[in-house]
Formats: sequence, C-alpha cells, structure tokens
Amino acid sequence: MRMVFLLTIGMFTLGFDAYVVAGLLPDIGATFKTSDSQTGQAVTVFTLCFALAAPVFATLLAGKPARRILVIALVIFSLGNALSALTSNFPLLLLARAIAGIGAGLYSPLATAAAAALVPPQKRGRALGTVLGGMSLGTVIGVPLGLIMATEIGWHGTLWLITTLGIIALIGIILWFPDIPASQPASLRQRFAMMTNGRVAATVGITFVAALASLGLYTYIAPILQDLQEIHQVTPYLWAWGIGGVIGNLSIGTLIDRIGRPSWIIGGILALLTLAMFSLPLVLGIPFLAFLPFMVWGAMGWASLAPQQHVLLQLQPEHGSSVVVLNSSANYLGGSMGSALGGIVMVGGLTPSYLPIASGCIVSRRVL
Repeated sequence: MRMVFLLTIGMFTLGFDAYVVAGLLPDIGATFKTSDSQTGQAVTVFTLCFALAAPVFATLLAGKPARRILVIALVIFSLGNALSALTSNFPLLLLARAIAGIGAGLYSPLATAAAAALVPPQKRGRALGTVLGGMSLGTVIGVPLGLIMATEIGWHGTLWLITTLGIIALIGIILWFPDIPASQPASLRQRFAMMTNGRVAATVGITFVAALASLGLYTYIAPILQDLQEIHQVTPYLWAWGIGGVIGNLSIGTLIDRIGRPSWIIGGILALLTLAMFSLPLVLGIPFLAFLPFMVWGAMGWASLAPQQHVLLQLQPEHGSSVVVLNSSANYLGGSMGSALGGIVMVGGLTPSYLPIASGCIVSRRVL
C-alpha cells in the first residue's frame, strides 16, 4: 500500500487544482472583469480537457510503462498551472487551464488503475478508495487553504502553490515508483466494444449523470450562496463539502470489500445525493444544519466513483486501465457539461438559486 500512498500525493494535488478554482471565481472575475458565467468556463475547459485527454493519450501511449506516463502527466500538469499563474489575460488563462486539464486527465485514470494493479484483488476496493480519497483530501485541506492564502497572496499565488505540489509529486514518482508491467492495451475494436457493451454503457452513463449534477453544481457554489442567502464567505461550506468527500472516499472502499455489491451501493449513493441537493436551498438559512447538505453532497459525490470503477474492472478485467480511463472521461465530461450548462442557465436569465434543484432533478431520474 506504500506505493498507493505515493500515487495519492499526485491525486491530492489534482483535487486541489480541480476544485479550488470554483472558490476563486469571484477573484478571477474581478481581475479580468468577467461575469460568473464567463469565469466559470475556466472550470469547464479544465474538466473538458481532463475528460478528453484520458482516452486520446491512452491510445497514443498504450503499452508504455505506467511510471513513464505518470511522469509525463505531472510535467504537463505542473506546466499548465505555472502558465495559469503567469497569465495576464483571460483567454490565455483558459488555454493554461486546458493544458493543466490534459495533464490531470492523463494522470488520474492511470494512477487509479495502477493502484488496483499494485494490490491483491481482496484489497482492490480499499486501494481505489485510498487513491480517490487523495483527490477529495485535496478539496478538504487544499481548497480552504488555497482560498485563505488567496486573501494574502492572490489567486496567482494559490496556483503557484499547486505548481509546487505537482513538482513534489513528480519527484516522488521519479525516485520511488516501481516499474510495473503495462496492461495489455485494448485495440480500437475492443474499445468500441466496451462502448457498445450494455452493462459498461449503463455504468459509465451513471457516472456521467452524477458528475453532470454534482461537479457542475460545485462550480457555482460561490454565486449560489450569494444568491440564496447573501453569503460571501464560501470557505466553511467548501470545508463541509470536502470533509464529506474524505469520509465518503475513505469509507467506500471498505464498504465495497465487505458487502461486495457495488451496484446496490451506487443506488443508495445516488438517492442520498438527490436528497442533499433538494434540501440545500431549504436549510441554508438554518445555523449549523446548513452545512449538512454540503457534507452529504461531498460524501456521496466522491463515494460514487469507487463502486463504478469496481464494477467496470469486474466487467473488463483484461483491460483494466482502458475501462478506468473510460469511466474517468465520463466523470469529467459530465462535470464540464454541468459547468457549461450552469453558465448557459445563468446567461438565459435564471438565477444561481435554481441550480441545486435542477441538479437534484437530474440525479433523481437515474434513481427512479
């Protein structure tokens, strides 16, 4: 499990980067004089490139040693964040976020597949939960820390911190990660067969819908809080969301290993996620209780990934990395679509307060 924890360092940095920008939207918008819907596209391009990079590079780099690809991924990721910190105009920021997203999209699914390959089958659920937990830990620790630092050193400084963490993760992989055998790459015909397999398509479809609602909604936490209750201090709510994510991620692996029915587990997760989204506007004005929907939302959103990966690895054990890439792409494609749709909704005249209910309706259709 020591090598799994090494992979988790990189996932922590990815989680920090992927989610801190949502909290920095007001500051970034003030710098470039852009609206919430425009600034939110910095999240959209990151998640879209995250989603598209995984299958493209999985094909281009198929059969290459995992260690080499992890190094390439972290180099691209760190470069993208350095460029984001240096940029002086909004279009260049979008380009830099796209580069960072490509690096993240290359690293995340491979790190997940490598974690599963490093442990025996009976510990696979725990390994998946641990490496995915690194990303959620990046939100509960990294995001609030980044927002606090941004008040002192600006949002550019926060991105420099992420760049530094990416370089640290890169050095760790170079020095200590073992050379594990590359998994047998899937042919183009086999990749197409995965997409047309009914059970695989259904599993990936659930991942897409959950991300569309959960990650898309997360992008606009700041304007939602301001619109519903004129709350301008976002950090406590991001803490609640991140703490929930850590709890969900660290517990879901053990739950999968003990129960052994990931499809049942995902049904319960989606039901609780729907409840959290519907209740958010109703309890936001109630002290202390207002944080509960954010914790449940974070826990269920993050916990939804490991059962899906587990099901897909059971369905396609001979092409583990390829099927994990497919699920990761669906997750972040859903997130990018959710961010884009949220921006379109607000440009169309609806206020951010409608977004939690809309997201709850989307998830509930998968439950029912």
